[in-house]
Amino acid sequence: MTTPEPERRRRRPAGDGSGPRRPADRARKTAGSRKRGAPNAAEAMRDAAEQLSQLLGRPPESVSSLKPTEDGWEAVVEVVELERIPDTTSVMGSYRVELNGSGELISYERTRRYSRGKIDRPGG
Repeated sequence: MTTPEPERRRRRPAGDGSGPRRPADRARKTAGSRKRGAPNAAEAMRDAAEQLSQLLGRPPESVSSLKPTEDGWEAVVEVVELERIPDTTSVMGSYRVELNGSGELISYERTRRYSRGKIDRPGG
């Protein structure tokens, strides 16, 4: 007498809509679709720095401020405008950058120039 073989289940291809998806599939879809939608704070920060860098031809030093607006994001990006020795005498520029809801730069303006070593003091 032979024992009947257990029935084997076939694997269904991921994404055929017939069952739960694997976490990796969800992560891949989310990462791919996020760029087309509204950026999160980290993406907006990167977008502001990268796009301003392309326009100015200078790498950003830091993003000192980021806030959501009705239409997207507003960031303040610090850029070295004139490198000097020692570094504390380098001339820095603060740029206000506006991004739309898709993370594209729509405007920028330099709001301040200062020496890197200068400390802002309250009331002055």
